[in-house]
Amino acid sequence: CLCILFRSWRGMRIVRFFRLLQFLSVNSEPSVLRHFSTAILHRTRCLTFICSTSRLKMSQKSILSFFASKPERCDLLEIFSSRPASPPSPVAKGKRRRLTIVSDESSTDSTEQEPTSGTKTNSLAIKSECALQPLTCMGNIQTAVLSENMVDAKAHVNNQSPESKKDAKTSRKNTSPIHNSNPLDSLSAGVSSNCTSVDAFNPASENYNPISDACWTSGTNVPYIAFAKTLERIESTSSRLKIISVLSNFFRSVGILSPHELAMCINMSINRLGPSYEGLELGIGESILMKALAMTTGASNDRIKAEFLRLGDLGAVAEAVRSRQQTMFKPKPLTVFQVFGKLKEIANMSGHSAQTKKVKLIQSLLVACRECEAKYLIRSLQGKLRIGLAEQSVLAALGQAVATSPFHSIRSVLSSAAGALSPDLLDASKTCSSDAWKARLDTVVERVKQAYCQCPNYERIVESLLEDGPDTVHLRCCITPGVPLKPMLAHPTHGITEVLKRFDQSTFTCEYKYDGERAQIHLLPDASVHIYSRNQEDNTSKYPDISKSLMVSVLRGAKVNETACQLLRELGADASLDASVSSCILDSEAVAWDREAGQILPFQVLSTRKRKDVQEEDVKVRVCIYAFDLLYLNGVPLTEQPFRRRRELLQLVFPTIPGQFMFATSLDTSDTEEIARFMEESVKGNCEGLMVKTLDVGATYEIAKRSHNWLKLKKDYLDGVGDTLDLVVIGGFHGSGKRTGKYGGFLLACYNPEDEEYQTICKIGTGLKDEDLAEHSNFFKNHIIPAPKPYYQYTKSLVPDHWFEPVQVWEIKAADISISPAHKAAAGMADREKGLSLRFPRFLRVRDDKKPDDATTSTQVYEMYCNQDQIKNAEKPDLNEEDFY
Repeated sequence: CLCILFRSWRGMRIVRFFRLLQFLSVNSEPSVLRHFSTAILHRTRCLTFICSTSRLKMSQKSILSFFASKPERCDLLEIFSSRPASPPSPVAKGKRRRLTIVSDESSTDSTEQEPTSGTKTNSLAIKSECALQPLTCMGNIQTAVLSENMVDAKAHVNNQSPESKKDAKTSRKNTSPIHNSNPLDSLSAGVSSNCTSVDAFNPASENYNPISDACWTSGTNVPYIAFAKTLERIESTSSRLKIISVLSNFFRSVGILSPHELAMCINMSINRLGPSYEGLELGIGESILMKALAMTTGASNDRIKAEFLRLGDLGAVAEAVRSRQQTMFKPKPLTVFQVFGKLKEIANMSGHSAQTKKVKLIQSLLVACRECEAKYLIRSLQGKLRIGLAEQSVLAALGQAVATSPFHSIRSVLSSAAGALSPDLLDASKTCSSDAWKARLDTVVERVKQAYCQCPNYERIVESLLEDGPDTVHLRCCITPGVPLKPMLAHPTHGITEVLKRFDQSTFTCEYKYDGERAQIHLLPDASVHIYSRNQEDNTSKYPDISKSLMVSVLRGAKVNETACQLLRELGADASLDASVSSCILDSEAVAWDREAGQILPFQVLSTRKRKDVQEEDVKVRVCIYAFDLLYLNGVPLTEQPFRRRRELLQLVFPTIPGQFMFATSLDTSDTEEIARFMEESVKGNCEGLMVKTLDVGATYEIAKRSHNWLKLKKDYLDGVGDTLDLVVIGGFHGSGKRTGKYGGFLLACYNPEDEEYQTICKIGTGLKDEDLAEHSNFFKNHIIPAPKPYYQYTKSLVPDHWFEPVQVWEIKAADISISPAHKAAAGMADREKGLSLRFPRFLRVRDDKKPDDATTSTQVYEMYCNQDQIKNAEKPDLNEEDFY
């Protein structure tokens, strides 16, 4: 902007320019200053205007009026805030510097010369009054910061009376936009808060007060810096209890001061923009982020890449280059509401110019970042915070927050006439003994977790907590058609003997384990059908043939017969005979089906179907649904009912259609020979093996858990380690001999969800055909990265020729698992220093239905290691009893 002034505004010296900015910042509305600053920056629109004002010698008031009356001459970008920053140190007289302006036109360097009519230049030399340093990019024009020895940016303000200063400050404060549309804010606005400073904000402090220790006041938006500092504290500790405490304190402040943003903070802390089934994902590529970072800071792409190679974390790069950057004006602070809104806008962008629009939005956020904000903003855009914060810890922190500072009770006090908050109300842990408090805390946390299992939507959970508190949240946030549940999963087992030993005192059933994709089918009261994956993704558009056949032939044809009606009435439901099915949730498996042969096809055939926006007439691979569980029927949740009753209702109410909709083949027996025979039949029927489930005792549907009440017995379990592993490919080794020119081996890793890192477990080359190697080589050459990710845990003794992005999951079978110094899987569990590795790993297939974070975890690898016959008698540490995944 200074370059524009020097080239075109001949009549105004730089000192006058800054006096004008001082005048505007103190005596005008912030919006007018933004108009003025933007117009100066936008060279192509303001040259004529600036020259004309210079020749006409317009007064400051006239200039101000001009900008206020003609805002259409300005691009309304939020580039500057309303207050200028203090000028940097002066530069000695007599020195000259050259500055190049980057614009849409080609730019050239030239020394300052008297401009002629109609001539435009892009560079200049500046005389002794000032020096320019290129620092930041806005749009297509590179801006600069003035360092000069003649202007005191604070002089005008310091000469004002205290009353004038106060009035100006109040005027600016009152004009700043604050999101306050939520009716809950009217209550929180009654809290009197003398908040702490941003620098002093510390959610990890002892005896944290959610009002006075917060760095914002009630009824205002949560500063993004508070959220970023909370993440910084979490990243600096490895203690799970401390992590929960820090996050809980932050949630307490948000729930009391800015309740409308609590759900946003929760979603952002686990790097989501909403429920999984809404399909909003960021995962912006590193190239786009580097481009936005370079354009924002003025640094070259090469410099950004060099910093990335040095630090290994693009978030750390953003923090480093942004901290060294100076700006003429202090940017307006970011808020959680603003950042969350922009992230959702980025996630929803699509089309031809989407990438350009994303870069511009990212720029608008980066330019306003301060301290550690840039670091966590970039990580959020990447889709991974990598601070060691698991979702179960977030749920525990939310439960602890609402137990310690019950939001609904605080709101009730604020809405009363007195409106006085007692210290005990802000910290309920001080009102009872430690044992009583622990029991209360465990109860609340369990109810919050149950509510999330039944209704994985934080907006609904927060709404319930704010209105009625934690005691009824699990009742209000119940199972609802259209909101997918995290499915119940099974534990692996070695063989039939182990199954009989586990279920010695229980009745159980054996079902075919179908080799397909999990399909959770929802029928809504409006007669619409939705199909969700095991990851809660909406797969309805992937299976238009299923949606149509289910709607027409099965769901509409389902009737509540006399027996089903009796069962529903026993559950307290208002069921009537021959009533149609208005709503339901089915758990099932979708498998590829050969209609001519009337048999199941391998999973590889199913994986060839398009994943999105499939047209029914284009479907070549037909699908059959094998239903095995009923979770909800006509307004009645069934997850707490034993499996025997759920299965009975399923088979009574829904009709079958051969080759389209059938029930899982099952056998109720405890005879070893019958189970072995049934296992052989399942394998001949192109199934993976058997699922063994309890029928009566402990037979509820355990949402989001890998339960020991369900055991899986696959044909591969009869030898080897007892289960296949789903591992992530993170590196490749060059082939030799007939494999020259492609990768001959790959480095695989398991996933550690607690530390959000991938730990190497084996190198694999066997089980891969030449055509497979060629296909994998072509795929991974597009995902090569220059250096390993900072969250890759590996040893220096096994470094691949190329590192890959974690983008694909492979199913692997192995002979056994052993302790190895060459790998990092489950390091510190079986051995203090060494990890675990697979012996004789063999490739089975690509798991397109699984994301990298769904890979086999390090804890599961350790469990499989411990379950081997030679290790079973060894003493092992207690594992996570909850078994949430």
